[in-house]
Amino acid sequence: MIEIIIAGVVAFIVGAGIAYAALKKGVDADKKRILDEANNEGERIKKDKLIQAKEKFVQLKAEHEKSILEKNRKVGDAESRVKQKENSLNQKLGDLNKKDQKVESLRQNLQRQIEHSEKKQQELDKLHSKQVKQLESLSNISADEAVEQMREVLISEAKTQAMGTIKDIVDEAKINASRDAKKIVVETIQRVATEQAVENSVSVFNIENDDVKGRIIGREGRNIRALEAATGVEIIVDDTPEAIILSCFDPVRREIARLALHQLVTDGRIHPARIEEIVAKTQKRLEEEIVETGKRTCIDLNIHGLHPELIRMVGRMRYRSSYGQNMLKHSREVANLCATMAAELGLNAKVAKRAGLLHDIGKVPDEESELPHALLGMKLAEKYNEKPDVCNAIGAHHDEIEMTTLISPIVQVCDAISGARPGARREIVEAYIQRIKDLENLAMDYDGVTKAFAIQAGRELRVMVESEKVKDGDVESLAFQISEKIQDEMTYPGQVKITVIRETRAQAVAR
Repeated sequence: MIEIIIAGVVAFIVGAGIAYAALKKGVDADKKRILDEANNEGERIKKDKLIQAKEKFVQLKAEHEKSILEKNRKVGDAESRVKQKENSLNQKLGDLNKKDQKVESLRQNLQRQIEHSEKKQQELDKLHSKQVKQLESLSNISADEAVEQMREVLISEAKTQAMGTIKDIVDEAKINASRDAKKIVVETIQRVATEQAVENSVSVFNIENDDVKGRIIGREGRNIRALEAATGVEIIVDDTPEAIILSCFDPVRREIARLALHQLVTDGRIHPARIEEIVAKTQKRLEEEIVETGKRTCIDLNIHGLHPELIRMVGRMRYRSSYGQNMLKHSREVANLCATMAAELGLNAKVAKRAGLLHDIGKVPDEESELPHALLGMKLAEKYNEKPDVCNAIGAHHDEIEMTTLISPIVQVCDAISGARPGARREIVEAYIQRIKDLENLAMDYDGVTKAFAIQAGRELRVMVESEKVKDGDVESLAFQISEKIQDEMTYPGQVKITVIRETRAQAVAR
């Protein structure tokens, strides 16, 4: 059994070897065939790539040759242009050389002419010096002295002619420009008439008899001290019969003290507690009167839409004065003047009247300010939504800011008219006398002036000059110089007219 199995295994192994040999032979044949086909395909691809490479090389070579030809052509064109430019530069260089030769020739000729001219100038200078010396010997003055005299004569003649020209220009301007302006101002002043009042810093309170003085003073002066403390007013009780003096720079406080004192004397009950009560009530009532005064003023002037604070400030003007002129009356006068003048000029009379009424509100603020009253009034008007025209007129009526509307100069002019009217403002006697003396002394500082007289309350200055020192042609110049100096150095209301008088007197004695 085992032998049979072994024989079968051997037979299987032999058959497997025979099959493997046959299979190997077939695989080798396929391998050879595949290798032959791969070699043939590789040769074919190699030949195709070589053919393509040759064609690409031929194409690139043709393009390269074409590019080289194009570059050679461009280089040739560039060389041609360079040669042309070189030829042109050579030609220009030749022309420049020729011009340089001509310039050099001209320079040499000019140099010779300059040398010749210098020689002639030297000869002329010598001749001029000789002639100057001869003239100096004949006239007995040096050349410098003669030049100085000529310069002085020319300056004097120029000044005379200039003053004549200035006078003609001023006269022409007065004729052409001032005629209508004067007419408008005069008509405006004539159409507006305002009462004039002078305010003092002192009020007099009249009493029926002197017994009331003791009650006002009170025990050990407690009543009068309480009254002064409550009102801020100095109360002077002296020997003046049936009168008590109230002194204060604030007219509102002075009026409160007067009304409170009147009520206390009428009531008869005078003691510190009663004084404080009456003063408080009086202040409240006066504040209401101030508002009512402002409203009544606006109604009288037909001005509407004012802010309540501005109305109150207008009412406060009733109790304020400037240079002795009541501010409310002054503002009403300026408002009427502005409306009249604006109407004459064809402008908005309502806006002008509004600006005229409010132009001095900066003088009655609730709080003190370091700003000028014109600028403060402008800021108050801007705060309470007044129109820009009105604000500019308020701020510019003393030239603190630039005028931007035609209403502004009207307000400035009408303010000056109201303040410069004769008797409109009170002036301290000492200050008035000093201003008159300063006006006369200012004219006496000029050479040739013998006397100076200020007349018409300082509104005209008459100057007497010596006829030997001041010529007729210098009179206009002297008057102009004095007017300019007065404008620069002095402060005065209105205007000052300068009249220079020159006269020649001849005397003889018959024997």
